[in-house]
Amino acid sequence: MAKQIYTGRYTTENDEDIVVFLIGMRINKRYAVHKWIPVFNAMPGMIKELYTKKEELGFLSMESYFGLRTTVMIQYWRSTADLLAYAKGDKHLAAWKNFNKKVGNNDAVGIYHETYEPKKGNYESVYGNMPLHGLGKAMKHIPITPERISAQKRLKAHHEQSLNNRKASGDSIK
Repeated sequence: MAKQIYTGRYTTENDEDIVVFLIGMRINKRYAVHKWIPVFNAMPGMIKELYTKKEELGFLSMESYFGLRTTVMIQYWRSTADLLAYAKGDKHLAAWKNFNKKVGNNDAVGIYHETYEPKKGNYESVYGNMPLHGLGKAMKHIPITPERISAQKRLKAHHEQSLNNRKASGDSIK
C-alpha cells in the first residue's frame, strides 16, 4: 500500500510542548547473534502496544531507521510524564529485565536513548513532496503559507501569536 504523497511544502503547528525520544541499539559483535537478537526482538511487541494504545499512553508517532550495525527509532510523545510512565509499564519492564538477564554488561550489543523536551514555539519542520513523516505524522500537518515560508518565520509565527494572545487577554508583557 503506497503512502499518500503531499505535493508541495508543508509544516506542522508548533503550539504544543512535545517530547522527542531517540532509542536504539548497536550491534558491537555481529557474530554474537544470541546476544543481540533478543534485544532486537523485544521491540516489535512494544511498538505494537504503542500504536494500539496511543491516546492512553501519550504516544504520538515514530520513525525507524536501520543501519549496518545501528538502529534508531525517533519517537514523539505528548509529555515526559507519559514517556516515563510507559518506561515503568509491564511490557517495557519485562523487556528491560530480559535485556539485563541475557546481555547485562556483555559488550556484544549496546543500547541507547536520548530524550529532548522542545517547548512550544521552539521547533519547526518542513516537508516537500513527502508522505506524512516525523513531526508531520505526529502533529497537525499544514501547508506552508507566506507567513511560514522560512524556518525563521515558522519559529517567529508562534512567538507573535503568543504575544498577540497575551495582549488580547490583558496580560502584562515584559
